[in-house]
Amino acid sequence: MTDKLSREQVAWRAAQDIGDGYYVNLGIGMPLSIPKFIPDGRDVVFHAENGVLGMGPAPPEGQEDPDFINAGGRPMTIRPGGALFHHADSFGMIRGGHIDICFLGAFQVAQNGDLANWSVGSKGRIPAVGGAMDLAAGAKAIYITMEHCARDGAPKLVETCSMPLTGVGCVKRVFTEFAVIDVTDKGFVLRELVDALSFDDIQGMTGAPLIKAKDLKPLSAPEFSEG
Repeated sequence: MTDKLSREQVAWRAAQDIGDGYYVNLGIGMPLSIPKFIPDGRDVVFHAENGVLGMGPAPPEGQEDPDFINAGGRPMTIRPGGALFHHADSFGMIRGGHIDICFLGAFQVAQNGDLANWSVGSKGRIPAVGGAMDLAAGAKAIYITMEHCARDGAPKLVETCSMPLTGVGCVKRVFTEFAVIDVTDKGFVLRELVDALSFDDIQGMTGAPLIKAKDLKPLSAPEFSEG
């Protein structure tokens, strides 16, 4: 039985939902592993808000080029046909609605699709919103990859966000180590669930009502080593 997915497996599962020919932006953290798992034969163009289109995978260790970094400051490569340009042009692509999916992490996602992912609201913490607000407003779809609960066990899927909002009503789908959940007009719809958990188990870890999909499927992924 599948107890829970690893971070790599969550990224793999998220990658399966990217369509051929899509333009995709990746947030910092778990989303950065997604390009490794794009199915063979599927052409996906990865975008970075610091001015990259056609972003490739991280280079082998020792072959990093300091002039080639993604929006998170990590080394990257450029696929054939890719381009580098001013970040103002990059945000023009975002604000113009040319990004099909943006994958982000989250502190909280509300049942109406509100997203909180840039500040926990603690006094004295440095704001770090980056380009997330533009992406939340401009991308055609926002998908979230995150742990189902916070480190203290508090649910991250909630009725109403208590942390500062990044975007309003923008999240369409959430991938966690336990489940795949859609955000709909009726609330959270459970689409896939790991074998080891029952519906009551996952509801107990979720801070808002879950609706069980009529075609609820088991959530599983190939085995990968973390890294």
